[in-house]
Amino acid sequence: MALLKAIDIAKTYHTGTRPVQVLKDVDLAIEEKEFMAITGKSGSGKTTLMNILGCLDTPTSGTYLINNTDVSHMDADQLAHIRNKKIGFVFQRFNLLQDMTAIENVCLPQLYAGVYEKEALKISKEYLEMVGLEHRTHHFPTELSGGEQQRVAIARALSNNPSIILADEPTGNLDSATGEKILELFKNLNKEKSVTVIIITHDKGLAEQTNRMVRLIDGKIVEDTKI
Repeated sequence: MALLKAIDIAKTYHTGTRPVQVLKDVDLAIEEKEFMAITGKSGSGKTTLMNILGCLDTPTSGTYLINNTDVSHMDADQLAHIRNKKIGFVFQRFNLLQDMTAIENVCLPQLYAGVYEKEALKISKEYLEMVGLEHRTHHFPTELSGGEQQRVAIARALSNNPSIILADEPTGNLDSATGEKILELFKNLNKEKSVTVIIITHDKGLAEQTNRMVRLIDGKIVEDTKI
């Protein structure tokens, strides 16, 4: 049984006077513990597909299953519950709160989930140590390099122990050497922690360093290759 399964997914946005179909007839099954990439040029539909896979959006038509549960038409509160329990997000621009320290940023998802602050701080410290930032715990984002901020974002994504990480252009704002270190961190999380990692990127070179590459053109899957 697939961990994630999209069946005949379509997504249409209504902007202005005419509808714009962004995804068309998408069928995709993702197994547990996969390390894969969804790639394509700007406008190919990859971010829209990520939003549906991550329960940030719902399809216009078709079915989307997580652990064989249909989440296609759940309401916002139900989707938020699934995101909080199962999915961690890492974004290109890090999305850290600038007036909070590294450990406070990592604590946030746990506090939202009802974890007591003392326990959340303990868990957050462990995840910051895991990504090699135990010495930067009380630094603010403006005091951190881009690579350090991205590692804080990864620690935050992991703090609720998700089974899935969705990473949207996670190395896009980093130099190549730092980007390689971030990619190695994802590989280790996949191998050692059995986290399913899905990287969304326009960078074919980055996609080819995963174990599976799904390529979109104009909202349709045109390639699905094991690497």
